[in-house]
Amino acid sequence: MGQVGDTPGPDQWFKSLPIITQYWFGATIVITLSVNFNIISAYQVMWSWTNITQSFELWRFITPFCFAGGFSFNTLIACYMLVQFSKQYETGGPFNTGAGGGTADYAFCMLLGMAFMLASYPFLLGLFALPPVFCKNLIYYVLYVWSKRNPEAQANIWGFPMKGIYLPFAYLMLTVFMGNPYIDMLHGLVIGHIYYFLVDVIPVVYGKDIVQTPQFLIDYFGVGQYEPAPANNNAG
Repeated sequence: MGQVGDTPGPDQWFKSLPIITQYWFGATIVITLSVNFNIISAYQVMWSWTNITQSFELWRFITPFCFAGGFSFNTLIACYMLVQFSKQYETGGPFNTGAGGGTADYAFCMLLGMAFMLASYPFLLGLFALPPVFCKNLIYYVLYVWSKRNPEAQANIWGFPMKGIYLPFAYLMLTVFMGNPYIDMLHGLVIGHIYYFLVDVIPVVYGKDIVQTPQFLIDYFGVGQYEPAPANNNAG
């Protein structure tokens, strides 16, 4: 018979997540709830180059990627997708850009995606109604990169099976069909394709590795999957 404690609690589940996914998801939950409960305002977490340069609000480099939106079913789905696809990509072997397809490579993938989104935002703002928060953009960026890394993986959307390579476009078509905003999703998919082109197409076609994971990330996370140091429980 089962005993009390056999089922892991929320804290154990959270701690079992790989490190990048754990911190991204944790920050997203904290910031999203804080905004929705009016602990902080949405404006305080949005991207604003003016506030960064004039008021030195450096947190705005991070917080736009950790606000999933107001309380809604779409926000719940976004948080679910964040965990699912970030975890799958992080543990399933990211594109190898110098750290053996490990955690450091995923960390650099995330940093590049965030940098591309921030750099492209001013150019897109005059053309599209793109809000200055990029959590969902980053989720679909990770989804697209995952689909390119695992094109034959079996996936499904609302019970309909399909190969992984088609999953981002299925989500896009479903969003358009339901009449929901899709520019943030499209932004993430395009940035994801740019990353894929740089790390997989160019090395194969031109024989050049132009994306290299920085050494400081390799020094911190190591080569391959990051394994946290075991806790020291010795007394004294």
